[in-house]
Amino acid sequence: MNVKINDNVLVITGKYEGRTGKVKATSPKNGTVIVEGVNIHRKAKKARKANEVSQFVEIEAPIDASNVMVICPSCGKACRVKMDITGEKKVRVCGKCGAVLDKAAGTKAAAKAAKKAAEPKRRVRKRDRKAAEDKAE
Repeated sequence: MNVKINDNVLVITGKYEGRTGKVKATSPKNGTVIVEGVNIHRKAKKARKANEVSQFVEIEAPIDASNVMVICPSCGKACRVKMDITGEKKVRVCGKCGAVLDKAAGTKAAAKAAKKAAEPKRRVRKRDRKAAEDKAE
């Protein structure tokens, strides 16, 4: 599933075709997503206490992930998502303009990971690490 939480998506089929919204939740096991303002259902909520009132609540129901396309933040078009390897990480890429869709890929996390990969890994005993931390303080 190429859709993640907080992605802006365009609904491409069904009753809500053409609407855009933000992904609130995903369910990879079922292959569904919940999009803000799309697939609104009315649900009866029963009063459980004496001071509560029964009412109809509008909730967003899940729709199939194949019915939405991710909107690229750089070109602003709905696109198919490609996977690409940047550094040591696998990232999602726009199929039209080639921009990276994952926000963490081009930020401090990627720089930190690259720096950590460049350093040789050293084994340090617990007591030596503790002594080094005490010196630093």
